[in-house]
Amino acid sequence: MRGARAQPNTGSKEGVNSSKQQKKKKEITIDSFCTGNKQRANETEGEDPAKEKSEIPANCIQALEELKMQFKTQLREAEANWEKNLKTKISHLETENSVLKAKINQLENEAKQMKDEVKKMKDKLQRKSDQKEKDDQKTKDEIQSLRTRIQQLESSDLTRQQDTIKQNQKNEKIEENMKHLIHKTEDLENRSRRDNLRIIGLPEDHDKRKSLDIILQEIIKENCPEILEQEGKVEIDRIHRSPPVLNPQLTTPRNVIAKFKNYQTKEKILQAAKKKSFRYQGTTVRITQDLAASTLKKIKEWNTIFQKARELGLQPRINYPAKLTIFLQGKVWSFNRIEEFQELAKKRPDLNRKFDVQAQNSRESSKGN
Repeated sequence: MRGARAQPNTGSKEGVNSSKQQKKKKEITIDSFCTGNKQRANETEGEDPAKEKSEIPANCIQALEELKMQFKTQLREAEANWEKNLKTKISHLETENSVLKAKINQLENEAKQMKDEVKKMKDKLQRKSDQKEKDDQKTKDEIQSLRTRIQQLESSDLTRQQDTIKQNQKNEKIEENMKHLIHKTEDLENRSRRDNLRIIGLPEDHDKRKSLDIILQEIIKENCPEILEQEGKVEIDRIHRSPPVLNPQLTTPRNVIAKFKNYQTKEKILQAAKKKSFRYQGTTVRITQDLAASTLKKIKEWNTIFQKARELGLQPRINYPAKLTIFLQGKVWSFNRIEEFQELAKKRPDLNRKFDVQAQNSRESSKGN
């Protein structure tokens, strides 16, 4: 901008100098012209005046003088006009120069403001960069901390898995021991009940008139009198209802549990009950071996299959403790669990159709739900 501002001034000075030189040349030319005339006149003074007058007319000299004066006047006017125009141009140039200076100052101020803004932006970016570096470092530290924690967790999880495997092994062993103990306990309970008989279906109102001991003697006397010992009765250690408290919501009578002093007498009564149905005062009662509740539950699960096998003539029997035996195609089959019977039925289509194992499974699952 400063170079642009200097150019108009240089041009104006050069124009003034050139105009002055042109003016000087013009003056020199006129003076020289007049001087030359004078010199020519002086040279001819020694000559004949008549001849001089004849050579240079007076009116020519006067015209030349007038022309010279006219040229001088025109030159002065031209110089005055030129100076006036030059001053006007210089004034315009100075005005433009002041405007340019103002613009330059404005641009310098704007540049300064831009520099300040750039500096602020740099400072802001630097602060953001520093903060980002801090955040990145913090994130790296957190990631490292998380990795350490994950490694610790993986290590502890591995230890926990090993402990779990050991605990599962212990649990499996405990379960096996529990099953063995439950089986032993159930067997011991059943053996402790080996002298007992369970009487099912004896109405509750009979207890109001007679004791259970007398009722049992009458049942034996009515259905298998040959078993009666001397004095016309059997020896009973104790007899009671089970459960001991009557539940008013039950519509069926409670079972009667009788413990005999003589095991052989109990077995004779049981075998006689298997051959025919016992009755007491017109009511059918059923006599079975007294077993543990868990064993009775297992025997009850065989009821559906047992009844169907009886209808098909397979001669089913429930052996101790809860094992089903059937006679099929000249061979005796024994099953400790229902699943074993179902597996056999699936392999034999004729047996599967007769027992309808799938329908039975759905019924058992609905009961379980």
